[in-house]
Amino acid sequence: MPAEIPDTMTQRALVTGAAGGLGREVALQLARRGCAVAVTDINGEGVTETARQIGRTGTEAEIIIGDFTLEGAPEAAVEKVVARWRGIDILVNNAGYGVIEPFLDATFKTWTRTLALNVTALAMACKAAGRVMREQRSGRIVNITSPGSRMALPDYTAYTASKAGVDSITRAAAVALAPYGVLVNSLAPGMMDTEMQRSTELDLARANGRSDLQAFLDERTRRIPLGRRAEISEVAEAVVWLCLDAPKYMTAERLNMSGGLDKD
Repeated sequence: MPAEIPDTMTQRALVTGAAGGLGREVALQLARRGCAVAVTDINGEGVTETARQIGRTGTEAEIIIGDFTLEGAPEAAVEKVVARWRGIDILVNNAGYGVIEPFLDATFKTWTRTLALNVTALAMACKAAGRVMREQRSGRIVNITSPGSRMALPDYTAYTASKAGVDSITRAAAVALAPYGVLVNSLAPGMMDTEMQRSTELDLARANGRSDLQAFLDERTRRIPLGRRAEISEVAEAVVWLCLDAPKYMTAERLNMSGGLDKD
């Protein structure tokens, strides 16, 4: 394995949760920049469609269908990327899970499922990719976190707690991999028009006794200082910037992209 991957070589990427939404858009934008992209998700039909769209760009795609909450699954995905392309330069941990559940009614099933995917699987993927990148002495990892990791949201506590875990893992991984030139950062997107966001807000409206969903959505949108929700494409642009263009001295950082909702 080469000591360092020159910038002129094709970058080899793995994007998790790539069956649709932000994950698919990130994968497609990386492909348009010339990256070879492996896409993984539990949704086989969705991830296959993502790979088909990547193929239209003229770059290579690898399909990995599986449940990242199973022991060894994140490591196996990284191994498959390395086996095909002899290395990995980019890991985007986008896969996520969350449901509305009042804190005082929280179930063991919800907590374990949320933490298994959002925290444990992400940590194992970082570890597996990080070991390869350590040998290459190059690479970039981007973890998707949330403004909710810094908020008190009693109807969404398992999810927000898991994203606080993502913040912690990002910092720890960044420090562990810094001596090898590997950068680890995170991005906290605000409200987007994704299937997961719509499902969450519908459940949140019901939990708060709101029958007019559109009025509820409009009310939440008005809280955003920029006055609108993020386009998936512009959030993906920020992720790709972290993967390819961000300064090589930038690591352990959390990039907020919430229209001013989350303020450092």
